[in-house]
Amino acid sequence: MKRFIADWRLLLAAAGILGTAIAAIFFALTRHPDSPDEAERKRRLYLNQIGRIADAHVVDVVEQPPEPAAGRGLFGPKARPLAEARKLVSYSYSISGVIYQTAQDITGLDSQVPFERLVAGQPASVKYDPANPSNSILVADDWSGLR
Repeated sequence: MKRFIADWRLLLAAAGILGTAIAAIFFALTRHPDSPDEAERKRRLYLNQIGRIADAHVVDVVEQPPEPAAGRGLFGPKARPLAEARKLVSYSYSISGVIYQTAQDITGLDSQVPFERLVAGQPASVKYDPANPSNSILVADDWSGLR
């Protein structure tokens, strides 16, 4: 123990390790996870970069009414304004003989797709993850598979 205290290099290394550990714990405890909208945006960007294109068909177009946004204040539930109405497009596509049917929330992508012009049965292109074909998009921030 005396050698450890007497050797300033060992003391400095221990202080550095301890400081790094404290910083990592602080970061882990105070880091806020991505919001669902941000996670969806990252998923769209990823699929737009790596995705392969396949033929698809629009199955249904739904606009869900706005729901109260969930929120929690420091001391309990917090009143927040209504969230924006959600726009969902259901579509189906086939990869290697397997038919996939899914939906994408296109809320906020009005610049890429005019929601009013979408109809069931409309042909489209889909980008999917070759490693996980069930992970797909019909519209991204800078790409649209709608024809």
